[in-house]
Amino acid sequence: MRRGWRANRVFFFLVCMFICVLLLFGSITGRLNGIENILATPLQFISTFFNRAAQTANDFFSNFSDNQSLRRRNAELEEALARSQAELVELREIASDAVRLAELLDYVSTVQNQETLTAEVIGYDQNNLIRTIIINKGARDGVAVGMPVVTRQGLVGRIIDVTALASRVLLITDPSSNVSARLQISRAQGIVQGRLTGNLRMGLIPLEAKVEVGDVVLTSGLGGNFPPDIVIGQVTSVRQFEFELNQEAEVRSLVNFDTLEFVLVITNFIPIDISVFDQESTTP
Repeated sequence: MRRGWRANRVFFFLVCMFICVLLLFGSITGRLNGIENILATPLQFISTFFNRAAQTANDFFSNFSDNQSLRRRNAELEEALARSQAELVELREIASDAVRLAELLDYVSTVQNQETLTAEVIGYDQNNLIRTIIINKGARDGVAVGMPVVTRQGLVGRIIDVTALASRVLLITDPSSNVSARLQISRAQGIVQGRLTGNLRMGLIPLEAKVEVGDVVLTSGLGGNFPPDIVIGQVTSVRQFEFELNQEAEVRSLVNFDTLEFVLVITNFIPIDISVFDQESTTP
């Protein structure tokens, strides 16, 4: 029985070989082209289907990998951009501070007989009732009540309160502020007062004094509260009243009080209280 099975295997093998030879011969001679075309159509469809599926899967995983890489790269670029922007802001602030400090240094180099202390503005209180700022210098730095505060553009105010590490400055735009002043050209004198609007007005100017728009207004030094010849501002308009004994002028300060960051405290000026002489003159 085993011999019969083996003989059948050999016979089956020989038959298969014969059929393969016939198919190969027929394919070479072209006699099987019709049958090959019929059989190739479904095989080609199946091959195309699997090729497309494989390509789609490959594209999916490739795109997924690319998306992950792009997300990581995007996150890195955003982080680098944030660092660059922070550094740019810091450099701009440093440059801006350097410009302001250079302006203060330029002012110090042009004035004589003034000892100054640079201070940074650390607080604002500029409502309609009171207009003051807080600076980061105090009694430990030699700051005392009454000392004038200036910038390169002109007079800012004077120290009214002092602690060990900070001081409060009353701005000249405060309604309670009064500064003895004079016009630079005509030398006419008057009083510059702050207004509720934050503007300045120079009053008590003699009627005969010549006042023109654009005239520079300086401190006069009268009263002993401020040293003389500090710029207060410029005249923007003049008003004369028929039955008044004096004339008034609106004054625009060259200082931008809303953006103050650094100021100078004149530390070698000691205010003089001359009211004692008024009391003595009225004593019988």
